Amino acid sequence: MKVSVIGCGYLGAVHASAMADLGHEVVGVDVDQRKIDALSAALPPFFEPGLPEILASASESGKLRFSIDISAVADATVHFIAVGTPQTQGSAAADMTYVEAALDGLLPHLKPGDLVVGKSTVPVGTAQKLADVIEASGTGASLAWNPEFLREGFAVQDTLTPDRLVYGVENDSATEILDEVYADALSKGTPRIVTDFATAELVKVAANAFLATKISFINAMAEISEVVGADVTQLADAIGHDVRIGRKFLNAGIGFGGGCLPKDIRAFAARAEELGRGESVAFLKQVDAINLRRRQRVIDLALNEFGGSVVGKRIAVLGLTFKPASDDVRDSPALDVAVQLHGLGAEVVATDPQGIENARLRHPQLTYVDAASEALTGADLVLLVTEWDEYKNLSAKTTGELVQNRTIIDGRNVLDAGIWRSNDWKYIGLGRP
Repeated sequence: MKVSVIGCGYLGAVHASAMADLGHEVVGVDVDQRKIDALSAALPPFFEPGLPEILASASESGKLRFSIDISAVADATVHFIAVGTPQTQGSAAADMTYVEAALDGLLPHLKPGDLVVGKSTVPVGTAQKLADVIEASGTGASLAWNPEFLREGFAVQDTLTPDRLVYGVENDSATEILDEVYADALSKGTPRIVTDFATAELVKVAANAFLATKISFINAMAEISEVVGADVTQLADAIGHDVRIGRKFLNAGIGFGGGCLPKDIRAFAARAEELGRGESVAFLKQVDAINLRRRQRVIDLALNEFGGSVVGKRIAVLGLTFKPASDDVRDSPALDVAVQLHGLGAEVVATDPQGIENARLRHPQLTYVDAASEALTGADLVLLVTEWDEYKNLSAKTTGELVQNRTIIDGRNVLDAGIWRSNDWKYIGLGRP
């Protein structure tokens, strides 16, 4: 099929490349010339495992091209909207400016039978408003809502082999078109749920709200565990064996971040209030508060190690991205902790396998080094705040030979406390004795 993807950020670039990898003819459009130039040269503008390979392959095959000119979509019959919906400045609500602009740009190029497919995460009710705009335009095109469920670090896999496909549609024709787009995944048994617009929109925000709640729940248990001397990791293992609960997303630590979960749960709560049902998701404000509180807990632990002041103390911060296998530092707990400690007078030396450049753009005041060994050398305190494999696999013995003081705060509870303590380290976990 001939497909266009409007918006070539994280979601759009992956989706365009994957669609071309599946054999569709794809054009990606974005207003950022530098981004388009990079993608046209088969150079991803961000780190995502597997993306360089499918981007290069699709570009070489001639199935994928990129343009800054919206008129490049004219030959396509399926148009994916994959632009961002950031948090509105001064409000918890989602900013719909980019979605509305994408549709406005598309309208002059739509033809009878074309299908506009929303993939952006939007407040419930958005799809119907956009469908009404398309209908009023007289183009003969229609709308479907097809939410994405990408995990950073696994986005290519999640696009090519999704765990489910959700179609929010108004007619059978839209379903048939999407079936053709996703024929490969459907042939492999991927579940397909066909529903109305509102349900399709709610699926994404409800999923994110549930995952955020699960993470904040175990972090609340970590807070209780610290008071009573329990081990939250063992607690998670025990309750995780209950098939109704499961062990995934029950890892206590400094909380979640990134460009999706934090802003999505805030936007969901804001939309519920607009609908007069704010009380239905009022708990999400507590989920958010617990999450932010975990960052402060790490800072408090660091302060406690030095009698209430970190002024002049060299603190090695291992990790800057909000999760491993990503270079994304948006709303990153790791970067937030580093910045706050710097503001309190610490000599923060931070490192990350992929996130340094993005972190430096946002917070140039920090000291960044490429190698963990360089960050660790002479450190008075070590913070492990992003669970990259190379930090999880650090040798307690070798690391101990680099630092000035053998104290480590394991902000992700990924180290073996026994091993580190047996090597004369003061090991501090979150919710662990």
